[in-house]
Amino acid sequence: MAESTIEQHPLAGWDKPELDLSKADWQSSSRGRGDVQIAFVEGFIAMRNSGRPQSPSLIFTPAEWGAFVSGAREGEFDLT
Repeated sequence: MAESTIEQHPLAGWDKPELDLSKADWQSSSRGRGDVQIAFVEGFIAMRNSGRPQSPSLIFTPAEWGAFVSGAREGEFDLT
């Protein structure tokens, strides 16, 4: 099988710092359901898959997080 030649580049417009998440206080939902955990780190919100904690985390600014939570509450992401 041929070796991959795909290069990874930072996302255009990515202005978020590299956060040290090794000591983050990860929180699950109050009902303990789902696979998502969040942590508040250095003024940002990190989100990860609790089933794969070693995989990359998503990083949100407070404004982005607010927009995400508002959209979720309003059913913007409801796929049913």
